[in-house]
Amino acid sequence: MDIKDFIAISGQPGLFKMVTQGKSLMIAENLLTGQRIPVHQSAQVSSMEEIAVFTETEDKPLKEIFLEIYQKEEGKTILDPKKSTDDQIRTYFASILPTYDKRKVYVSDMKKIYTWYNILVTSGKIDWTATEPEEEKSPE
Repeated sequence: MDIKDFIAISGQPGLFKMVTQGKSLMIAENLLTGQRIPVHQSAQVSSMEEIAVFTETEDKPLKEIFLEIYQKEEGKTILDPKKSTDDQIRTYFASILPTYDKRKVYVSDMKKIYTWYNILVTSGKIDWTATEPEEEKSPE
């Protein structure tokens, strides 16, 4: 599973895939609609690869959380954060990541993670079977 080309853009709903990048402009494609938009240098862009969730011990990369949800749900989408209560959202998140830092991880963060996961599953743009991290490959 490789999520380095997937980005979230502040002020834009959903997830995007980086198509191309120049000196001062990036072209991104919305994963659900397929619409391409220009992303200027001034936009706040977060790569899915760089996002991690606070836990009581060390930060857990978003990629690992997505994989745990994918395995638990057998590749299906999860609860819709817009139709769920805050308690349902917290309970489900605790079942995925029981050691999350309850003071630093807000319900709004959990909702984003659920929304992003559902978009990734629905779009079909990720190979979920390629789960082996590169550092675990044995050297020859």
